[in-house]
Amino acid sequence: MPPRFVTQNHKDLQNTEGKEKEVEMEMKMEAQRDILAHRGSLSVRSWYPVGTVLAGLYSVSPVAPPPGMATRLCFSVEYRHSSEQLMVSLMRLGNLPPRFHGNVTLVEVRLLPDDRRPRQAKARGTGPDPEFSDCFVFQVKTNTCIEVPCVLMLCFCLRESSVRQAGSVCIYTKLGDVQISLCYSPSLQRLSVVFLRARGLQLLTGAGVCVQVSLQIHTQVVKSKRSCVLNGEANPYFNYRMSFKLRPQNLDEACLRFELQQPNSIRSEPPTLLGVLVLGPFMYARGPQLQHWMDMVNTPQEPVKLWHGLSRPI
Repeated sequence: MPPRFVTQNHKDLQNTEGKEKEVEMEMKMEAQRDILAHRGSLSVRSWYPVGTVLAGLYSVSPVAPPPGMATRLCFSVEYRHSSEQLMVSLMRLGNLPPRFHGNVTLVEVRLLPDDRRPRQAKARGTGPDPEFSDCFVFQVKTNTCIEVPCVLMLCFCLRESSVRQAGSVCIYTKLGDVQISLCYSPSLQRLSVVFLRARGLQLLTGAGVCVQVSLQIHTQVVKSKRSCVLNGEANPYFNYRMSFKLRPQNLDEACLRFELQQPNSIRSEPPTLLGVLVLGPFMYARGPQLQHWMDMVNTPQEPVKLWHGLSRPI
């Protein structure tokens, strides 16, 4: 019979309970000594079931295509200082237009200005979100991108009867600087802007360069103006003058957005953005861009001229 069914007298039960209490007290004292000896560590002296590992929780889910209708290229860039190597990994394209779903998609990667021969990757399959699994390695010394600005250019093409470019993405290590003059007249309610010149631009083609200036209030673009296209050179002189109607009560909720553009060889395609700059109050800008705007507001009727660095297009 199991022990719990064995009859015992009252004295034996008391002796058994006393021994169990002594053993329990000894275990507690030993556990306390172990805790003090380890000073914060805890030693587990028994085995406990932990169940099974659910492999699905640790699988890497595919990169979801971005929302909206814009075509996007998903890739990663890593620079390894120890080996002075630039690693470019291609993952996938997202949201290709329906007319391209049956075509084979290619991506060409090159590092300008030295790497003139493109490296090519072919998508694995067709459809709206073709996937890639390619990694390219560029040998780039640490000081190279500081002394000579570099451009990482990725172009995706469609293989039809002939290969043609369908889009491109550019990453700049240094985009260049622009010099701008601002002046505000409260009596005339007029904001005068002079886009003087640019320097160190990283032009992708010889199609020339222009600047588009937009006045924006909150999220609404009130008015946009574009300069003429200048010859393709890294340090163009614009001296492009324009003015916008702006009431004093809107000075704290308005901003100016400057876009350096290169016209596309295909007229129906949008221009290529070389860099952007936003000047405005605290709602839109920080640092020198904010200070330039505040100096203009605090010194009415006087032009304020300053150099600014371009930012990456978003």
